[in-house]
Parts: sequence; C-alpha cells; structure tokens
Amino acid sequence: MYVGGARRRFAKVSSQGGPVRRPGKHAEEGHELSVSSGLAALSLDALSSVAYGPEAMILVLIMAGTGALRFTLPLTLVIVGLLALLVISYTQVIEAHPDGGGAYAVAKLNLGRVPALLAAASLVIDYVLTVAVSLAAGAASLGSVFPGLAHHLLIVSLIGLVLLTALNMFGIAESARFLMLPAAVFVVSIVAVIVVGVTHPHPVAVIGTSEQPFKPTTALGIVLILKAFAAGCSALTGVEAIANGVPAFRQPRIRTAQRTEVSLGALLGVLLLGLAILIHIHHVLPRGGVTILAQLTAGAFGTGWPFYVSNLAVTAVLALAANTSFGGLPVLLSLLARDHRLPHAFYLRAARPVYRIGIIALALGAMVLLVAVDGVTDRLIPLYAIGVFIGFTISQIGLVRHWRETRPPRWRTKAAINGTGAVMTAIAVVVFLGSKFLEGAWVVVIAVPLLMMLFSHTEHYYAEVARELKLGRTPPSPGKRESIVLVPTTTVNLLTEQAVSAAMSLGDTVIAVAVAGDEEEADMIRRAWSDWKCNVPIEVLVDPHRSLIRSVLRYVENINEEGVTITVLIPEIIPRKRRHEILHNQRGRLLESVLKSRTDVIVATLPFHLHD
Repeated sequence: MYVGGARRRFAKVSSQGGPVRRPGKHAEEGHELSVSSGLAALSLDALSSVAYGPEAMILVLIMAGTGALRFTLPLTLVIVGLLALLVISYTQVIEAHPDGGGAYAVAKLNLGRVPALLAAASLVIDYVLTVAVSLAAGAASLGSVFPGLAHHLLIVSLIGLVLLTALNMFGIAESARFLMLPAAVFVVSIVAVIVVGVTHPHPVAVIGTSEQPFKPTTALGIVLILKAFAAGCSALTGVEAIANGVPAFRQPRIRTAQRTEVSLGALLGVLLLGLAILIHIHHVLPRGGVTILAQLTAGAFGTGWPFYVSNLAVTAVLALAANTSFGGLPVLLSLLARDHRLPHAFYLRAARPVYRIGIIALALGAMVLLVAVDGVTDRLIPLYAIGVFIGFTISQIGLVRHWRETRPPRWRTKAAINGTGAVMTAIAVVVFLGSKFLEGAWVVVIAVPLLMMLFSHTEHYYAEVARELKLGRTPPSPGKRESIVLVPTTTVNLLTEQAVSAAMSLGDTVIAVAVAGDEEEADMIRRAWSDWKCNVPIEVLVDPHRSLIRSVLRYVENINEEGVTITVLIPEIIPRKRRHEILHNQRGRLLESVLKSRTDVIVATLPFHLHD
C-alpha cells in the first residue's frame, strides 16, 4: 500500500506539472551569449596573455644583449600570423563540432582512443597551468603597482587561489555581465597605452629598481630566436575556449561563435602588435620589481591614477582568466569520468550544481605548481604553451580527417587550412620541447604520459568491473533467502532498543552480539538482557582484550553459510555538534570498514541523533 500510494502521489505531481524535472532558468532561456558577452565570458584567458607573453619573449632575447631586442617586432609578427591561422582553423572547429567539447571531443570522434587520451592529458595540464600562470602574472602586476608586495608574490598568488577555489566551491557561477566591466576596462586601458605610448615624445617613465647592464650570456642564433618564439607563443593560449563553449551562444550558434572567434583574433592581434611596437620604439628593457606592461603603462600615463586603474584592471582580468579554468577543467574531468577514464566521483555534483572534486583537484595542482616555482611567472612559461599546442595540433588533425570522411562543399579548402594549422602547431610543439626541455618542459614530457597511463588504467579497471558484474547481460531472477540480522551492543539502553526494533523489521532472525572480557562480565550482560525480556537472543563473546571488531568478525565468519543473508546493523551516536564526535568511540565505523573489506555481509548503520 505504501508503494502504491507513493506511485499515486508521484503521478499526481507529474500530471499537475509540479517540481518533477522542472527545467532551470538557463534551460528556459536557452543560448544567451552574444559576440560582446562571449568575448567577456570566454576570451579573458587569451586577452590576458598580453600581460606575460611579450615579456617572456623579451626575457629570452635579452640573454644575447640589448641588441637582440630588435627581433621583438619581427617575432611578434610571426606569432600574430600563427594566431590568424589558428583563428581560421577554430572557426572550422566551430562549424564541424557545434556541440563543443574541445580537442578531446574532436580526437575521440575522429582519431581514436590514444589521440583522445593525449588530448585529454594535454588539456588537463593546460587548465592547471592557466590558473598558475594567470595568478602568478596577476601577483606580479599587483607588485608593480604596490612595490611592498613584490617580495611576497607567492603569498599573493596563493591567497588569490584560495579565494577563487572558495567562490567556485560555493557555486558562484561566472556571469558575462559581471565580466564585461573588467574586460572592457582592461582592453580600453591597453589600447590607450598603445595609442598614447606611440605618440609620446619621451621614453617610458622610470619605475622599478635601477637597470642592470645586460651583458650577453649567449650568442644570438637560431636556437635563441626559436626559444624567444616559443616563449612569445604563450600569448596564443586561450584562443580555443570559444570553440569549446559554442552551445552557450545565441542562435545561430555557429555564426555567432565564429564572429566571436574572429573578433578575439583581431583584438588580440592588435594588442600584441601594438605592445611590440611600443617596446621597439622606446627600447624597453626588463627592470626589477615591475613588469614590461607596467613600464609601458607608466610611460603612457605616468604614475597617477590612470596608472593604478590600468594595472588593477590587468590584475583583475588575470584573476578572472584563472577562474575560467575552474569552469572548464571540472567539466572535462566529468567527461573523462563518464567515459570511465577517471574515478566516477569526478562526475558527481554536490548539492550545489558544481563538480567539487574537480575543483579541488585543480586547486591542488595549481598550488603545487605555484609553490614549486615560488610564484614566478617566468618559471611557468616554459611549461605553459606545450599542452595548449598539443591540443591545437590534435584538433586540426582530427578536423582534416573529419573533412575527408564527410566531404562537405569546399572540403578540400577546409582540410588544407586545418592541415596547415596542424603542421604549424606541430612545429611549434617541437620548438617548445627542443628549446625549453632543460628549462622545465621535461616536466610536461613526463606528466602527459603519466596522465595517459592513469586514464588508461582507470578505463581498464572499470572494464574489469563491468565484466565481473556482467553488465549488459540479464541476471538470474532474484529469490528470497533466509535472513539473519546481527546487532552489536554493549549495555541495555534506548539506543539498543531502537537498534533491535529496527533489526526485527529487517530480517527473519535477530541476534544481539556483545563482547565481554571474562565470564563474570558475560554473566552480568546475560542477566541484564534477560531482565529486559525483549524476546531477542544475545550471544556474549568472551575476549580478554574486549575487541569488538575481532570478535564480531570471527562470529560472522563462523555463521556465514551459503544461501543465508547476514546483515550487521551497527547503531551509531550522532552528536549535536561535529566537534563532539571525538568524544565518542569510533568502534562502529572501524567495524563497518573491516566487515566491508573482509566479508560479503550487508553492513547497515542506524543513526541515533542527540537532541537539545
């Protein structure tokens, strides 16, 4: 009757259009992002890279002396050309995969298992490095404005990481409207720096510590130029984010996302070229305690309030760029978990609709990186772009195969574009590995195969479990078995009464089990039980050490017979406050753990809540 009543109530709620599977606000509104809001929501990672990409390139060139800085502008032109090629390629990605998914989805659909694992591992590293690099660069920018923080960059980065993690753990979602303000201030500030800086008749303002003479420590050659190119390509990270988030755009989704991608490419290219021209005109050199961008800002605005507004906008955008990974990586980890390539816990959501385990994993990975490099951005750059460009390459190769198999109109042109993109990004990967291997890129070379092995072994484990459970096959019909319920107890009290009452409703036979240190104590327990007259027998096990866990385990092993279902019902006191748990013994939880690991019996707990 209870089941039938529940079914009737469920049917009534469903027929009346009640809360059953009610669509959320976003489901009702559909796709929302326009070009401008899409730039704010999905492009901060790419736009913010102008804060550290050009500087990373200069720090490599300066090793050959100040004269080598003349290559800043030509190298930037090459990087902008590569950016244009990537933007064109990712407009093709948007057209071919309007449901998003990134390099992992493209590889899984078009290239097979191993390329998909490689893409997933590369994306995981990219997301973690995005958080670490963005926070470290944001801390460096803040240290340029407030010199007192320049010696505490690691602490500032970790504080930012804790704040971002806490916000995302509570489910505070990114809003395009909220992001548009700092994004707009950032873009306007950088454009103003370029315009004013180009027309400024004086050298950039002198801020930071005094310049040191830059003596050449290495010869200027093709190897150094390739290293500088690899460092500068870190400014291209993030251009794939729009292609990953196509479902969030307004209809027509493909066209809107493509226009946003092109707008991002044009805006990022202008910013990179403008900053390179400023560096070339004013012969900007690295200085202690400040970033290159801060020097250019001071040269354009001086050190008044516009200087502080611009640099604070850079800091804010860098922090928000790090926050995009908290929305991206947990989703990727959930997809891997759904494909049985990560523990299924990554697929679970908390009461709030967030993947908290993925968020924690991302925060821990970023924290380890920040501590390892002491919060210095330059030490992270050699690691940064490798994972991104591996993803670029896999996406382009997957699209080439996609066009060849589907053969839509002008498929040869599309395949040629993606093929060229694949060659260029593959060359970039080789350059990164060759030029940055000894500077830290070896970490990525080791980490990527290790992550692929983790995904593969996890997938193999779940396949073994599926075979053991015979998933996909019809099991035999269930049958009723004889049922024995054991209730571990000590003294007769209200908790014992509730446990025995619950046990009597669960099984055919109920047996209470107690442990005594000697026969005298055993007789006392039997007399107390007899006086209670509960009509349930008790087994008193004598153990000189009074080990409840060992005694109950032996008893269960002795009575365990085929065809009999044994349930151990463990009563557990739940105190009013969590801190009071330490005041109660944890034998019940230990017994539960031992029984689950060493027997096949059913283990159940009966919570007894202490009230005010």
